[in-house]
Amino acid sequence: MSIFDKKAENYDEWYFTKVGRIVDKLETECIFSLLSLPENSKILDVGCGTGNFSIKLAKKNFKIVGIDISKKMLNIARKKSKQQSLNIEFIEMDAHKLDFENEYFDGVISIVSFEFFKDPQKVIEEIFRVVKRGGPIIVGIINRESALGKLYSSSAYKEKSVFKYAKLKTFEEMKTLKPESFVKFKECLFISTEFNLDEINYIGEQELKKRGGFICLLWKK
Repeated sequence: MSIFDKKAENYDEWYFTKVGRIVDKLETECIFSLLSLPENSKILDVGCGTGNFSIKLAKKNFKIVGIDISKKMLNIARKKSKQQSLNIEFIEMDAHKLDFENEYFDGVISIVSFEFFKDPQKVIEEIFRVVKRGGPIIVGIINRESALGKLYSSSAYKEKSVFKYAKLKTFEEMKTLKPESFVKFKECLFISTEFNLDEINYIGEQELKKRGGFICLLWKK
């Protein structure tokens, strides 16, 4: 059983809170600012969970395949996509061994999933294998060295969330997975060390000399 099966039923509740809505909005803007593909492009969502980002992509007329190792998360994703009449293929699959042909997808995304992979290097190699030449690979992470990362790493937060199983990454650690193919990054959720979650806002990177809580990296094959 996946660790996420235990949290599947209540996983989406956070997105309906005030903080969840703000964080989701800023992270989504960050991700889409790096995604440049024509409509009907085939995109793989690695670690899709309950399908939140797969659904956002499908609504922009991309052809989406979402994979995850949690059966219960995938069942919720299928239910949500069906309710919205979206044609998304959700498959139970281990990201360390993708069951797709070489250069099968136009692009790949993976949002807050690398924190949970046992072998991130193996996963990135598999992702590069299945994406077409010139295709974008976008990975979003919670930055360990940020105030948000410190919150997610705290004992109190980890005890009540799936992040007790996570190993948070830094920008530098992620970039070195495929340094020769790295293009650029974007970040958001610039918050102070002592902060009120109800007051999370976006501050331009030129205004604050620290890494954002959420970092989105772009590679191209």
